Amino acid sequence: MPKLKTKSGAKKRFSLTGSGKLRRNRARHRHNLTKQPKKNKRAQRRVAILTPGDAAIVRRFLPYGTR
Repeated sequence: MPKLKTKSGAKKRFSLTGSGKLRRNRARHRHNLTKQPKKNKRAQRRVAILTPGDAAIVRRFLPYGTR
C-alpha cells in the first residue's frame, strides 16, 4: 500500500491534544481588534477543541496525526 498524503493546510491549522482530541485556533484575532470587546479578545487567545462531527472530517485529512 502506498503512504497516504496529509493535507498540508490541515497540518498547519490543527494539532492533537494528549488525549487525542483535535485542537484549533479561534477565528477573528488577526486585525481590526480595536473594534472588539476586551472579553472577546481574551477568549480568542485560548485554543478550541473541535466538535466530534468536525473532528471526524479533519481526521481524514490527517491520516498519521500531527505530532
